[in-house]
Amino acid sequence: MSESPTVIDNGVNVEALLGARQALTEMPEAGQFKWRATCSWVNGTHSRSSVESFFGLGEEQKHRAEYTFDADHPACFASEDKGATPVEIVLVALASCLTAGVAAVAQNREIQLRSVKAILEAGMDIQGILGVDPDVRNGFDGIKVKYEIDADASAEDIEAIVAQSQKRSAVFDIVTNPTNVTVEVN
Repeated sequence: MSESPTVIDNGVNVEALLGARQALTEMPEAGQFKWRATCSWVNGTHSRSSVESFFGLGEEQKHRAEYTFDADHPACFASEDKGATPVEIVLVALASCLTAGVAAVAQNREIQLRSVKAILEAGMDIQGILGVDPDVRNGFDGIKVKYEIDADASAEDIEAIVAQSQKRSAVFDIVTNPTNVTVEVN
C-alpha cells in the first residue's frame, strides 16, 4: 500500500508569486506601485480612512471593494473610542504583513501551518504627544512581536520562516527604517 504525498495548503499561491518575481526580473518597471489612502475627519478625534485603488503593474488597479478603517482615541483620552488608535493600526499593519509572509514562506518551503498567532506590544510615553515633556519621543519606544506557531516543522524551521518573513516585510521595513514623508496643505 503506497502512501499518497501530503498536500501542503496554507492558502498561498506560491507559483503565482514566483511567476510574478520572474516577470518583474524581466520587466522591473512593472514593480513600481503607488499605494493610496484617503482619510476624512468625522468628529472629535474620530476619523475614517479608506483604500480603494492603487497603481501597479503599469496601470491603475482597484480592490474588489472599498475598505474602510475607523480610528479614534479611547475614553481615557476624553474621546469617544469609535475605532482603534492610529498607533494600534500601525501594529495591526505590522502583524498582518509579517503573518502574511509567514504563510507565504511556509507554503514555499512546503511546511503545513496549523495555526499562527502574532502578539504585538509597543511602549509609548504620551508625555511627548501631549507636550508635557518636549524631550520625550512622540512614537513607540520599541515594538515586541511574539509568535505562537503550530506547524509540521522543527523549531529551527519555524524561526527561519519568521526570519525570512521579517526580511521581506514591507511594513517591517517602513517601521524600522526612515521613510521620507512630505505633508502639504492645499
